[in-house]
Amino acid sequence: MWMLTRYAFWVPSRTFKRAATQQIPAARRVVSSTVSSWQKEKVEKMKYVVVTGGVVSGLGKGVTASSIGVVLKACGLRVTSIKIDPYLNTDAGTMSPFEHGEVFVLDDGGEVDLDLGNYERFLDVTLTKDNNITTGKIYQSVLEKERKGDYLGKTVQVVPHITDAIKDWIESVSLVPVDGEEGPADVCVIELGGTVELNMFADNIYLCLSVARHVDLQEWTRRAETSDNITKSVSIAMVGKYVGLTDSYLSVVKALMHACIACSLKPSIAWIAASDLEDDSAKLNPEAHAAAWKTLRGAACVLVPGGFGDRGVKGMMLAARYARENSVPYLGICLGMQISVIEFARSVLHLEKANSEEFDPQTPERVVIFMPEGSKTHMGSTMRLGSRRTLFQTPDCITAKLYNNSEYVDERHRHRYEVNPEIVGSLEEAGLKFVGRDESGKRMEILELPDHPFYIGVQFHPEFKSRPGRPSAPFLGLVLAATGKLEAYVKRQQNGSVYAIHQQ
Repeated sequence: MWMLTRYAFWVPSRTFKRAATQQIPAARRVVSSTVSSWQKEKVEKMKYVVVTGGVVSGLGKGVTASSIGVVLKACGLRVTSIKIDPYLNTDAGTMSPFEHGEVFVLDDGGEVDLDLGNYERFLDVTLTKDNNITTGKIYQSVLEKERKGDYLGKTVQVVPHITDAIKDWIESVSLVPVDGEEGPADVCVIELGGTVELNMFADNIYLCLSVARHVDLQEWTRRAETSDNITKSVSIAMVGKYVGLTDSYLSVVKALMHACIACSLKPSIAWIAASDLEDDSAKLNPEAHAAAWKTLRGAACVLVPGGFGDRGVKGMMLAARYARENSVPYLGICLGMQISVIEFARSVLHLEKANSEEFDPQTPERVVIFMPEGSKTHMGSTMRLGSRRTLFQTPDCITAKLYNNSEYVDERHRHRYEVNPEIVGSLEEAGLKFVGRDESGKRMEILELPDHPFYIGVQFHPEFKSRPGRPSAPFLGLVLAATGKLEAYVKRQQNGSVYAIHQQ
């Protein structure tokens, strides 16, 4: 077993096991009796790399853990990852972006820590919600077992029941393949969130000063050199609610980086607080209001990301209207798509009271409505979550072409409101086309404005599946449109490479 704290250390497995047995008798390795002999054998062969850190979040443990995984993959090993968070929340779904940063969404609908996004991007794997362990999940599982009588009347305690539950969870999840291949991985990288204060086993830890084996990192080296040699940039106006903490939009930023690098550009993100664009801001803080509008007008494209609640929505609508009326490339994600629909209904259909039930439950002109399968009493895990299929209604649309002329696309969702199907006919007659719908045909997923250079809204979150070297299609389209290369790319994308875009 390897353990990484503030420096890189190597701990021989035999030494670690002996020390653990001597100092923490209750922490001896236990494999559940329900585990098959095959699983026991795989558990015994599994190697673990544990990454710990200091008392402050954001020190880079997630990137460090991901980077270790990349090095191990370069050595020919298959790698999986687990993040352990100490909070009592079951998951990150109901946590404030200002406090916790971005909520990353997985294919299975798991709402997890943003570090799992780093793992997926670096290692090119598809994780599950079980790869994010929280104290809340562990206690919940132990209490459920106690209620079912699994402990046979014993007094349930932290040691051994909670500790055993953690170990059993790790051993079980580490065996689940995440890279599309059969069988478990060779190494499981575990990031410990929070603080590790004790210096146990310090006498048995040695600093590694050299790497005995050559590691093939040519692909990552090429990417780094490509990024370092880029001199041109593109200005992107990010109009959102949580711009005070940029980690709230971490995956969006990474997706923009992937798209820009593919176009040999650096992203110059201009962060705009949506509320600063509103008329009220002109009275309360005229300097911030003027600066926000100056920044918006100076950007090559506009992006309105996801969010919840009514704060700043007027400013987002103003940004969407500015982009629509001035032929500025626009991408609306989740809330950003709904905002563009409301703005279009107000400005073009002249529905002055058009609104979302999220912002005004009593609105007489419901353009965006609460989804019938949602819950109004429970917030956690009650949204439309995870990977869902979107069917293109026509091949003759920009989005379908950006997705390599596919008939459908599977992207990740996180929302509880949707465009009202009853108003879709009026919107399309006025020129706003819904080119992507769900498999039932009743849920709007992608909108386009055909007469606009690039005006696209998506109900899903394409940023969660963007990867280095494989940029997300909507983000790539936004950057191409902002630099005047979209039309040429659409014509040549069947035969060319995204890395040759800058040569067009």
